[in-house]
Amino acid sequence: MNILVCVSKVPDTTAKIAFKDNNTKFASEGVTYILNPTDEWYALVRALELKEAAGAGKVTVINVGGAENDQYLRKALAIGADDAVLIESADDLEPFYVAKEIANYAKANGYDVVVTGKETIDYNSFSVGGMIAEFMDCAFISQVSKWDMNGNVATLNREVEGGEEVMEVSTPFVLSAQKGMADQRLPNMKGIMMAKTKPLAKIAAAGGDPLVTIVKFDEPKPKSAVKLFSVDDVESLVKALNEEAKVI
Repeated sequence: MNILVCVSKVPDTTAKIAFKDNNTKFASEGVTYILNPTDEWYALVRALELKEAAGAGKVTVINVGGAENDQYLRKALAIGADDAVLIESADDLEPFYVAKEIANYAKANGYDVVVTGKETIDYNSFSVGGMIAEFMDCAFISQVSKWDMNGNVATLNREVEGGEEVMEVSTPFVLSAQKGMADQRLPNMKGIMMAKTKPLAKIAAAGGDPLVTIVKFDEPKPKSAVKLFSVDDVESLVKALNEEAKVI
């Protein structure tokens, strides 16, 4: 079974967020980037576990972005991926463009499963996986917390309100992974050294115009100071909730 794992680079969670060009672009200067956690911890690690359990197959990681993104693919290779693909394009791409590029590559190379994290921690759009499946004309299962394979049939679990949903689907399919699917793996020294010689293909993007453009980013409003009320002053509390917070 050949698995294609989609990975993204995202700002470190401690990064200071700012915007430029009249608040139309993220200011990336001086920002430290990391592999998107749900791509790395869950999608990639579970794909590796399934390949190891089967004793056969291949796990490929893929990214759409700038030439500098090869360092994040090298980390994925150090964790255990067999090879990597960088579809060279501009950064800050909208989901439709990214999904189309990945789907074109996946279809041309006959992957059995395409896996993404459930979301990137920067834009939280939850949209790339579903779009890839649409372009590939195959099933998409979102927010999967458990993934097992028996031949070409997958058993997938995901949490639903009040319980858990269990599904079966035959390859090819696309899924998005969430917490519970696997545990984080840290690259060891052997993996880091091997990653330097593993294949990392760089291909040109097919190109195309994005369907969505960002008009403006707005930063969250500063939180107001906390107001404390005496347990005996219910009247003032009710007035503040009505006139200031406007919740009653």
